[in-house]
Amino acid sequence: MTHAPYPALRLRRTRSAPWSRAMVAETSLSPANLIWPLFVTEGDEVEEPIATLPGVSRWSVDGIVARAKEAAALGIPCLALFPNTPRHLRTERGEEALNPDNLMCRAVRAIRDAVSDIGVLTDVALDPYTAHGHDGLVDDRGRVLNDATMAVLVEQALVQARAGTNIIAPSDMMDGRVGAIRAALESEGFHDVQIMAYAAKYASAFYGPFRDAVGSGGLLKGDKRGYQMDPANGEEALREVALDLAEGADTVMVKPGLPYLDIIRRVKERFEVPVFAYQVSGEYAMLEAAAAAGAGDRDALVLETLLAFRRAGCSGVLTYHAAHAARLLNG
Repeated sequence: MTHAPYPALRLRRTRSAPWSRAMVAETSLSPANLIWPLFVTEGDEVEEPIATLPGVSRWSVDGIVARAKEAAALGIPCLALFPNTPRHLRTERGEEALNPDNLMCRAVRAIRDAVSDIGVLTDVALDPYTAHGHDGLVDDRGRVLNDATMAVLVEQALVQARAGTNIIAPSDMMDGRVGAIRAALESEGFHDVQIMAYAAKYASAFYGPFRDAVGSGGLLKGDKRGYQMDPANGEEALREVALDLAEGADTVMVKPGLPYLDIIRRVKERFEVPVFAYQVSGEYAMLEAAAAAGAGDRDALVLETLLAFRRAGCSGVLTYHAAHAARLLNG
């Protein structure tokens, strides 16, 4: 395309006034693009601030219901729930994941009873329930077992679907689990329960505060590089996404977020499906630390970062800043 030369063409013209910038903006951001991750803990009227996630707390189920009402009022369409399972319920095989009255299921049912117009996304993986902190079953040599784990994940997904979840989100990175979960959901009549696959979940250094939040910090024996993705790889992420879509995923996720904007863009351009990103705990903590140090305005940092996800191709973002961002966007 041939453009007129300067001064006939001045790109600053359309930037000169707020109304003009709004009119030609290529990317939009609204509360509808946000998913709010929340941490559930035992008790009544409990709020436990998380030291490594300033401004984020664990909430008992009644508090989670209050957050759900808040989210609906702000226009946030979906919550993502993560349980802080008590240590005495954590076992080698993570049996509490299959308890229909566990923290996750109780929170889902309470939200469903109290707030009709909000989606609930539930995490499918065993790390919040295992004594060793891994996402799956481990043999006596410390290896995470793919197929044996997958069978448990299928049951975990069904337990959550029966409780009333809207979106099953397998975050474990076991091969084949999306297809197995989709088949099980269909066989039990859960035709409308979505699967948002953690399709490209990297073995990242940015997950530390999350592990504190769900109570698995310090429990992990070894690391997760045998099943989560190598941060060096991009083509492999496209293969993972292709497999999950072929197995029945409705949407896909890239995790973490900001260090992997290139992966988000490549997934969106290759597959033209809804892509989500998880702005993970370490990313959130860095923004909060930057703002606290005076390195930037908190509100501006939050909104610019979220806009970057949208510009890269995200339909939505899981972010601990969801409620704060929604208030800013709502004016």
